[in-house]
Amino acid sequence: MPINAEYRGPGELPEIIPVFPLPGALLLPRGQMPLNIFEPRYLAMVDDALRDGHRLIGMIQPDRSQSKDEARPALFRVGCVGRITQFAESGDGRYILELTGIARFRVIEEVRALTAYRQCKVDFFPYVDDFVARKGEEDVDRAALLEVLTDFLKANNLKVDWEGVETAPNEALVNALAMMSPYGPAEKQAMLEAPDLKTRAEILIAVTQMDLARKRTSGDTGLQ
Repeated sequence: MPINAEYRGPGELPEIIPVFPLPGALLLPRGQMPLNIFEPRYLAMVDDALRDGHRLIGMIQPDRSQSKDEARPALFRVGCVGRITQFAESGDGRYILELTGIARFRVIEEVRALTAYRQCKVDFFPYVDDFVARKGEEDVDRAALLEVLTDFLKANNLKVDWEGVETAPNEALVNALAMMSPYGPAEKQAMLEAPDLKTRAEILIAVTQMDLARKRTSGDTGLQ
């Protein structure tokens, strides 16, 4: 999805960004994530993001395995920053957003801030390839990806717009399927941290194959 702002490299993004910890949420570069914002601290975060002109929010998962404070859980070290590309007020106190992914980041440290929402100092340079659209997509095994997608759809009695699937570039296809996949935080984090698109596709294929094998063994054919 084209956006008005053009980010050509890490130096064009701020080093301190607001972060939205959300388990199971996976945002990837050039992917779109809808969000329904209703908590006061995150409503304030959106207001500030719109006010400062950057319109950037870092999506990151809480790391429950490292957390002692349920109210303020530890964070995984890698997330993805997105730009607010659609915004609407619901009329009942909520904001309806769409974020478009820009680039992944590594958390350097969480900063002390007066805001109710959390902010982190981050480094985008480890993921400089994220700024290059469709980087490495020629290495993706598209046939294997479509095969496992077909098996997943059949096992769960689902349908898909095959015309859209067949015309989608490999980057858009892999990232959209990864973001929409029904897997848990650990699997989502593995796909986020994959070093390249080929590896992300391979993780998605492997996780889906394991899920299908488990369902066949248990006799469960429905979504969990």
